Amino acid sequence: MEHLLAGLNRAQHEAVTATEGYVRVIAGAGSGKTRALSHRFAYLVNELGILPGNILCVTFTNKSANEMRQRIHALTGDNDTGYINTFHGFCVSVLQEDSHAVQYPKSFLVLDNSDIDAMLGIIYEERGLTLRDMTYSAARDMIEIRKLFKEPEYYKDMITMSLDTLREKYKRADTAGDIIFYGYLYQEKKCFGLDYNDLIKFSLYIFEQHEDIRLKWQQRLEYIMIDEFQDIDALQYELMEVLCGYHGNLFIVGDPDQTIYTWRGANVKYLLDFDKVFPNVQTIMMMENYRSTPEILAAANSLIAKNGHRIKKNLLPTKPSGEKVVCHFADTQEAEAQWMTGEMKRLHDRGLPLRDMTVLYRAHYVTRAVEEALMHEKIPYTIYSGVQFFDRMEIKDALSYLRMIAYQDDLSFRRIANAPKRNLGKRRMAFLQETAEKEGTSLYVTLKNHLEDSVFSGTKAKQFVDLIERFSHSYQGRPISEVLSDILDKSGYEKALRTEGSQERLDDLAELKQSIYEYETSCGEESTMEHYLAHIALFSNGDVAEQGDKVKLMTVHAAKGLEFPYVFLCGMNEGIFPSRKVRTLPGMEEERRLAFVALTRAEKGLYLSEADGWNFDGSPRYPSRFLLDIDRELLSFTHEVDETLLREAADDVTRRDKYLREDDGDGTLPIGQRVRHAVFGEGTVLDVDLNKGAHVIQFDGMGTPRSISLRAKLEKIGP
Repeated sequence: MEHLLAGLNRAQHEAVTATEGYVRVIAGAGSGKTRALSHRFAYLVNELGILPGNILCVTFTNKSANEMRQRIHALTGDNDTGYINTFHGFCVSVLQEDSHAVQYPKSFLVLDNSDIDAMLGIIYEERGLTLRDMTYSAARDMIEIRKLFKEPEYYKDMITMSLDTLREKYKRADTAGDIIFYGYLYQEKKCFGLDYNDLIKFSLYIFEQHEDIRLKWQQRLEYIMIDEFQDIDALQYELMEVLCGYHGNLFIVGDPDQTIYTWRGANVKYLLDFDKVFPNVQTIMMMENYRSTPEILAAANSLIAKNGHRIKKNLLPTKPSGEKVVCHFADTQEAEAQWMTGEMKRLHDRGLPLRDMTVLYRAHYVTRAVEEALMHEKIPYTIYSGVQFFDRMEIKDALSYLRMIAYQDDLSFRRIANAPKRNLGKRRMAFLQETAEKEGTSLYVTLKNHLEDSVFSGTKAKQFVDLIERFSHSYQGRPISEVLSDILDKSGYEKALRTEGSQERLDDLAELKQSIYEYETSCGEESTMEHYLAHIALFSNGDVAEQGDKVKLMTVHAAKGLEFPYVFLCGMNEGIFPSRKVRTLPGMEEERRLAFVALTRAEKGLYLSEADGWNFDGSPRYPSRFLLDIDRELLSFTHEVDETLLREAADDVTRRDKYLREDDGDGTLPIGQRVRHAVFGEGTVLDVDLNKGAHVIQFDGMGTPRSISLRAKLEKIGP
C-alpha cells in the first residue's frame, strides 16, 4: 500500500482511500487529479482486491483515457485495466456486447464526420439537392439538433422500423430538412452505423427496455469514477444515474472554475448540486497546484475571484518562484505580434525549444497578424485546427481498408474500391448502386455476384474482391498493425503514393502504424480490429499531437486539459476576449472562466498582450476587462502603463455591463416548447442562447432553425 500512497498530499490521499459511497472532489487546475484517479483505481485493485473489469473510469478525451490506462498499467502491472473510456467509448462496449437487444450486429459501424458527409453525398445525389439547399456542415448541425431536441425519440424509428419502412419515410419527405434527416436515418440503418449521439441514446434505450441487461451492467460496475464532471451534459448524467443505481459507489472529479462548455450542453449544476441529489456525499477539496509557478497562480486566482457565482477557493502553489506574468500593451495588432515573436526568439536563444511555446487566443481570426510575424521571422509553427490527423485522405483510406476487411460496408467500399485506380469509375459504381438496390445487397456483395458481367471487363474488380476475401478470412488473431502494413502493400496503395512522390502522406501512414502499435501495446487482449475501429472513430483533434520543434497555435477551448511551459495569450481586448457576442452576466462569467483556463495552462512563463487601435466598426479598442481584473502588482508591464487608457477601458466596461442581461429565467421558454410566430407560424424551441439573447426555434415550414430574439412575441401552444 505504501508505494500507492507515497507522495500523495493530504487531499489526494483522502480521495484515493475514500472508496465507498458518493464522493465529490473539487480539483483545481494542475492539482494532480489524474494522479489521484489512477492511484485510486490501483488502490481498489491492489489493496481491496476489486477486479479491474468491475471498475468504470470515464474521461472526456481518448487521449486522457490512453494516458490513464498507461498509468494504471504501470501501477497494477495488470493488462486488464477495466473500462477506462469516454462516455461514448463506454457505450461502444455496451453495444458491442448487447446490440442484439436492438437487432443490430456486434459489427456495427461507429460513424465520424467524414462518414456522415459521405452519406449526405448519396442523399443529395439521389434527391437532387445542392449545397444551396444546405451545406454539409449545416446539415450535420441540423441532424444533431433534431436528434437531441426536435425528435429526441428518433432512435426508435431506427430500432423498430424495417429498412423498407424507413426508406419509404425518406422517399415521402418533401422539404430539404426532412429529406436529409430521414435519408440519413435510412443510410445509418442500411449500414448498421451509429453516430456520436446514437451511442448514448441506444445504450439508454437498451437499459430502459431490458431490465436484465441493465442489472447486468449495474452489478458489473461496482465502482464508477468520472473525470471533468463540470463538463457533463444531460444525457451523460442520465447514463451515469442508471449505471450507479445498484452499488451506489460513484466518485466524481471536477472544477466549477473550468466550466467552459455550457454552449455544448454542459451543466455545472450537476457538480455544484451533487450533494443535494445524492445521499451522504463526501466532498474533498484538492487545491495544491503542481503545474504553475506561484506568480502565474496568483494572477489566475486574482482573475477568477471576480466571478460571483462560484465555490470560493484558491489554487495553492507547490513549485518554486519564477518570473512575474508579463503584460504588453501594443499600438497595433502587427506590433503585438512582433513583440510576441521577439519574446519567442529571446526564449529560443536561451536554449528553449519552440515546442515549449504556445500561443492561445479566443477566436481563430486573431491569428492573422501572429502568423504573418512568425512567417516573417521564419519561426515554424503549427495550428491545432487544420485538417485533423484522422481526417487526412491517406489515413481515411487506410482505415477504410481495415473496415472493408471487418465489415465490407458501403461507405468504405465507395472510398477505396478505386484507390488505387482499378477502373471502377462513376459509370460502374452507378451500375453497382442500382443493382444493389434491386437485389437488396451491399455494394461489395453485388460486385462479388456480378464479377463476370461484361460491365467489369477490363477492370481490376476481381483482384480487389480476391484481396478483401483473403484478408477477411485471415485477419483475426493477427496484430492490426501487421494487417494494415500487409494490405497497404498488397493493394498497391503505398506503391501508388510512392509513384506520386507523396512522401508526406507516406509519413502519415507510418505515424498511423506506430499509433496502432502503441494502441495494441496499451490495450492488450482488447486490441481486436473491431474494437480499434470503434475506438478510432471517436478520436478528436486534441487526441493527436503534432510532432517537431514548432510553436503551437490554438484556441483556449482546444487547450482545455493541456499544459505548456510558456504561454502567450494574445488578443486580450474587450470585444475579442471577452467576446462581443456575450449578452448576459452568466455568459460573461463563463468568458472569465475561459480566461482562467488559459492562464492555468502555463507552467513556467505567461505572457498577456493586447493591441490598441480601432475595431472594424470604427470604435476604439480597449484592453480586456480580464487584464484589469488581475491585481496590478501581480503583472510586469513591458512599459509604463497609460493611466488615461486604463480609465477609458474601465469606463468602457461599465458601459458594456449596463447592457448585460441578468439570467433570472424571465422571458425564456423551455426546450421542446411548441410556439406560434406571427409570420413564421408554428415551431419548436430547440435551444436558448443566452449569449445572443435568443430562442433557437425550428419552424415546421423551414428546413433550418432560426434564432428569434427573447423580446419577440411568441405564443405558447400546449403545455
